[in-house]
Amino acid sequence: MRKKILLFSALLTASFLTAEAGGLLTNTNQHIRFNRMFARNGTIGIDGVYSNPAGVAFLSNGLHLSINNQSAFQTRTIWSGMDVKGLEGTPFYRPFSMNGGNEQGVKKFKGNASVPFLPSVQAVLNYDKWGFQASFAISGGGGKCTFNNGLGSFERTISLLPMALANYGFGSTQPSYSVDSYLMGRQYVFGLQLGTTYKITPDLAVYGGFRFNYITNKYEGNIRNITANIGGKDENVYDFLGQKGMEISEGITMLRYASETTTDPAQKAAYEQQIKQLEGQQAMVVGAQGMVKDRYLDCTQTGWSITPVIGIDYRTGKWNFGARYEFTTRCNIENDTKIDDTGMFKDGVNTPGDLPGLISLGAQYEITPRLRAAVGYHHFLDKHTHMADNKQKLLKNNTQEFLAGVEYDITDAIQVSIGGQKTNYGLGDGGYLSDLSFVTSSYSLGFGAGIKVAKNATVNIAYFWTTYDKFKKSYDQTISMAGNELQTHCTDEFTRTNKVFGIGLDLDF
Repeated sequence: MRKKILLFSALLTASFLTAEAGGLLTNTNQHIRFNRMFARNGTIGIDGVYSNPAGVAFLSNGLHLSINNQSAFQTRTIWSGMDVKGLEGTPFYRPFSMNGGNEQGVKKFKGNASVPFLPSVQAVLNYDKWGFQASFAISGGGGKCTFNNGLGSFERTISLLPMALANYGFGSTQPSYSVDSYLMGRQYVFGLQLGTTYKITPDLAVYGGFRFNYITNKYEGNIRNITANIGGKDENVYDFLGQKGMEISEGITMLRYASETTTDPAQKAAYEQQIKQLEGQQAMVVGAQGMVKDRYLDCTQTGWSITPVIGIDYRTGKWNFGARYEFTTRCNIENDTKIDDTGMFKDGVNTPGDLPGLISLGAQYEITPRLRAAVGYHHFLDKHTHMADNKQKLLKNNTQEFLAGVEYDITDAIQVSIGGQKTNYGLGDGGYLSDLSFVTSSYSLGFGAGIKVAKNATVNIAYFWTTYDKFKKSYDQTISMAGNELQTHCTDEFTRTNKVFGIGLDLDF
């Protein structure tokens, strides 16, 4: 893959934070019982308002209410590298080594994310054959991720400055550079779901409803104080070039005066030639200074959409089967931009940001009256969405998830469960991924308990963690610097961590 980029042209496109695996923009953990068992697609409980809405029809008549909160803590780590072709044997061959990278020219960039408050509420009112449901949850995103040292895509062009300065005659025997770089991305997809169930028979129920999605994103970033070792001294490159520009301007002024006052045609011609040479240098210095000036971004994005949802649930003997289908939701996200020195986030521009459809299947089997086992399957229709720059075309296949869990009633008041989930993303050769927005395949393990604290009240607690694969991406890039087009070979290795603790209260009236 070849890309031609200018400095800062890839400052920011998206920085999604997901508190749990799922489609590329989906939170599936909307109740604590999911966190401690995962395979809730074919079970019956108030958490089914999201995971198996048709099965909720088989709860008892009356009002059922659930209030939940989760706290998630994540890291995102990228090891980025770059080799500049044709510069083997020079300090500029692996430029990240000049600012914290290792000998192989690979530098670590790490982001931290926390979501201390990830709430959800589910409510159900059942009456004989009919049931009415409502829920509110953060169905995508849910917090902010901060890279206090920027990202490799920010720094690649900056890392070539020592080479460019050397070409200008401002080099150093010990070339180095530094930059103050910062990125914060925050995203929330608030989901309000309403629906109705109907029991066709005592063992067969159907569901129809919709989810109203409100999307709000916030991106802040800056690239400041770019410095380089010039003549053995660390200099702010913008200020240094500004000073050199002034010196060149003064030289041009003096030569013009000399040219205007001389009466010797040969001397006048020599002055004019020197002026042209200095004007050429001045243009290069001014252009270079513009590339290294401090840059800032402050953009908020909003959008909304409505997702239709249908479901079915069937009971027979010790088995229960559930299924639901969420339609792919078209959505555009509009920029409200206060500062954009990147030229990428023009105020008022709309960007495609569809929410992927979902096919969910599940089954539960009652091994004994106190012991139940369940399995589930998710198929997210990521390739059927419209994304910025048609990124969905770079996916090899849709996201798939495989879930399993068991639940055991120790006593009538204490229930424990454990479960796992395997998430497989169709990332292909990694062209979809960038350090600005990435996912990798993973597996999650969780456990927890439900404790009946009153006749009509149960407290749920759970903890789960996710272990992510490492995904390495290699690609070629053409970078414009100091009037030259440099051929580079770049690598990015992506991985993440995720830990979630949750507590909730279920009430029956």
